[in-house]
Amino acid sequence: MTDPEPDAPSGEDSGDTQDPGRPRRDGTRSRVPVVMFSLVGVVLAALASVLALVAFTGDDESRGAPAGGGNAGSARATETVPGNIRALGDRPLLQDPDAGLQAVTCALPEWRSNPEAAERFFTTATDCLNRAWEPFLRRYELPFREPTLHFPDGPSFRTPCGDIRVDVTTAAYYCNDNLYVPFDGLQTDYYGQQAGIYLSVLAHEYGHHVQEVAGIMDGVWAQINAAGQHSEDGQDLSRRRELQAQCFSGMFMGSHTGRSGPQGVTQQMFDTAWYDQDTRGDDTSGTSDHGSNANYAAWWRAGAESNRIVDCNTFSAPASKVS
Repeated sequence: MTDPEPDAPSGEDSGDTQDPGRPRRDGTRSRVPVVMFSLVGVVLAALASVLALVAFTGDDESRGAPAGGGNAGSARATETVPGNIRALGDRPLLQDPDAGLQAVTCALPEWRSNPEAAERFFTTATDCLNRAWEPFLRRYELPFREPTLHFPDGPSFRTPCGDIRVDVTTAAYYCNDNLYVPFDGLQTDYYGQQAGIYLSVLAHEYGHHVQEVAGIMDGVWAQINAAGQHSEDGQDLSRRRELQAQCFSGMFMGSHTGRSGPQGVTQQMFDTAWYDQDTRGDDTSGTSDHGSNANYAAWWRAGAESNRIVDCNTFSAPASKVS
């Protein structure tokens, strides 16, 4: 979730609520060109197995930054988008077709589901995010600054954006250069040791910090406040902002998988994060400000596959891609 404008203290969590009734899928997401055949499932011995053909395309090392897991096929605008919304994405860093994150070495500690170990993990991960995004943003002469990381406990915590209640919809929270990760919101009893899920949630919230530094956040909130936060236009703008943070999260995960050192982002971490995206979004939370589960997953995967920030310009995307 992102920071609200001070007059509208509603805040932004990550919208990360898992549907307990939905089965978790396991699988391997290859990061090199390959065609995989996977057995989807066997119901009974007498039933036929289902063979799924999934094509993965991968690295393009010839461009400015390494690609992520494949070809994004991102949602570029093919229909009219209102000029005031399109203008939010009219920034140099969102126009460069070759701009992507360069991987940095990241010595992540082993994930353990307790507050002290989680704090160590997120502190190290935030340092990795800082080192990955700082040179990218400075390339466009943006005034990079590191966010302040907080680990609140208790049923609620106070931020410059207001008091935030900790529940299953608040895995993490961003407000005005502050990043909050309440352990009780992570649902570790459900997700267990799946470090990739926790890392992708943090990378989403960090994506809001990228928006803040780039000036996108202020522009979005100015338009939301003018339209009304709960109006149809206000909700559309909120979804575009959230889905862009999703894409930024995917960029980090895709660019660092297998390239960030022996203790960095692993294929297993990437895989669990990849499939977890299907379980998050407005269909799960019952809201209308983060995007449907399908679009929530699609934008994360666009960033993860291409590692090109031009593919994260949700403000030029048609309404169907940000619903």
